[in-house]
Amino acid sequence: MLEMRPDCEHCGTELPAEAPGAFICSLECTFCAECAEDLDDRCPNCQGELMDRPTRAKALHAKHPPAKERRYKP
Repeated sequence: MLEMRPDCEHCGTELPAEAPGAFICSLECTFCAECAEDLDDRCPNCQGELMDRPTRAKALHAKHPPAKERRYKP
């Protein structure tokens, strides 16, 4: 199951699990749409392809909570 990380690793933008607009690589590195475009859809950590992250319905958050640990480091 995907971690559904809460923020963009590059700029810190909030990326709620239930909202579209997040991009991930196969290692679940997570970026907002603007940063993914700036990175040419290539993960700077592993060089993997960045793809649209699916959303998780808010009704499932209690049973399958999204991650809370933020990855952005200014």
